[in-house]
Amino acid sequence: MTRPTRIIGAPIDYGANRRGVDMGPSAIRYGGLAAQLEDAGAAVADDGDVAAPRAEERDPEAEKPSEGRAKFLRETKAVCTALSDRVAETLADDELPLVLGGDHSIAIGSVTGSARNADVGLVWFDAHGDFNTPTTSPSGNVHGMPLAALLGIGEFAGVEWANADGLREENVAIVGLRSVDEAERKAIRQSEVTAFTMSDIDEEGITDVVDEALDVATAGTDGIHVSLDLDWLDPREAPGVGTPVRGGVNYREAHSALETVAETDALRSLELVEVNPILDEQNETASLATELAASALGKRIL
Repeated sequence: MTRPTRIIGAPIDYGANRRGVDMGPSAIRYGGLAAQLEDAGAAVADDGDVAAPRAEERDPEAEKPSEGRAKFLRETKAVCTALSDRVAETLADDELPLVLGGDHSIAIGSVTGSARNADVGLVWFDAHGDFNTPTTSPSGNVHGMPLAALLGIGEFAGVEWANADGLREENVAIVGLRSVDEAERKAIRQSEVTAFTMSDIDEEGITDVVDEALDVATAGTDGIHVSLDLDWLDPREAPGVGTPVRGGVNYREAHSALETVAETDALRSLELVEVNPILDEQNETASLATELAASALGKRIL
């Protein structure tokens, strides 16, 4: 029997250009998430969704960062603060929080909650670096900034609601990079974050790369948070994402990666983000997300 799991939805698309990702939590639930987790041996409770006002009802420029541009910053702050509390409460109840996005900006809430009063490592499965700041972002979309926010980089330095106190750069591993802005590339190189590109996966194999990433994330920490952006997979496997990038991992590699996560017994919290059912094909991406969550919780063929 795996640890009791509590599902928390964060249905927002404030951080993205393309609408629809706010329906991701519903699509993942509809894809059979609870049944998949129960097959993995987890006792499952669904805690519903964090309250999130509709983007159409809000001014994206109502709150501005100290410099640069970050759209819907006020709304992102409110939702991530509430989500952080929910995640922390779930952990205090000795349950594993499984957060459903929503765009990747929700990671600010997931990780700050998981890293409250604990030292946490982070494995970030993503095609993108998410290392932009309001001054380096070409779009002002916060879903391209959550890692920078969590680590207090650039304009996010000292921003209490966005910085994860129990997270250190040396315990962060990004896996599967293949689309990185020039400013992000420079910032990642200057940081103590460990980054594995798709070329590294090609050369070393998915299991060895994930083993290395887990070594980074577990070193001296109380557990790990896994952030899984479905655009980490190749678009042929996961078509229902807002920012697809060719050349991602395949179906079996993705399962192998999450099975490797489960083998560490270090998983503290998990999130699935960037599922956009409007762009999906017969809910394929959402259904795949449920399978990968089950693999992370220990589901096996035998």
